[in-house]
Amino acid sequence: MEETSAPKSSDLGGLVEEWLDWAEAGRRLGVSVSKVRQLIREHQLAAAVPAPGAGQQVPAALLADGEVVKGVPGVCTVLHDGGFDDVEILTWLFTPDDTLPGRPVDALRENRGAEVKRRAQAMAF
Repeated sequence: MEETSAPKSSDLGGLVEEWLDWAEAGRRLGVSVSKVRQLIREHQLAAAVPAPGAGQQVPAALLADGEVVKGVPGVCTVLHDGGFDDVEILTWLFTPDDTLPGRPVDALRENRGAEVKRRAQAMAF
């Protein structure tokens, strides 16, 4: 029996407005593609396949002003340590939450990360 509640990377297409391939993410961060791969592997960034055949990509909203948005690495690490994969992490970050208000990724981008981090910790443990 297939679990229907688990998000799929195809669900992210409607949540994430702009995706970057690893080369473009590297250009925006001023680093090599191998460094982008390392950031993903170390859970400082999250990546998913946004559409069939697209290859793994990074949501543009996780980057700002040549850096990874403050709070993203911590949230990714906490959720990953709690058993979440990148698709689940991205789904949570980009799903609107009326109690926040808004999407967790937007709260991080607006320097309202304390509540996002608290919720991530509660979900992970």
